[in-house]
Amino acid sequence: MTKSRQLTRKQLAVIDDLFGGELDEQTVLDKHKVSRSVYNRWLADSSFAEQFDQRIASAHRRSQLIIARYASLATAKLVQLTDSENQETARKACLDIISLPRLAAERIGQPSETGVASRPQQLSQATASKLLAALAEEKNDEEME
Repeated sequence: MTKSRQLTRKQLAVIDDLFGGELDEQTVLDKHKVSRSVYNRWLADSSFAEQFDQRIASAHRRSQLIIARYASLATAKLVQLTDSENQETARKACLDIISLPRLAAERIGQPSETGVASRPQQLSQATASKLLAALAEEKNDEEME
């Protein structure tokens, strides 16, 4: 495996500003007086691209951490919305709850760490009844249209 060359201070400063989240790409390039053609050459450079990709992967990991941290809170709020007096809000919350296991499986794309797919949590009888009622109502609405 070949050793990556060190990036210049300017390249590192550009990457830092790009991933700092406050400036858009063109503003960062203008700030550091880097032309689009030079930036495109940097992107084609394996060392720069490797550092860039590492920053992207790190940003994705941080995003996943935030989502994981608040997933239970978001789920609890969705369950609360099933009691909403607004029927459309309750219906949408029910549909979102039903789709949560599928979305989680798609995001993970693989079985659990033990190698066996984990069992989905059981819904309470009341929540299941509300979900079924919302789905039946939606089907009736579609048939009437």
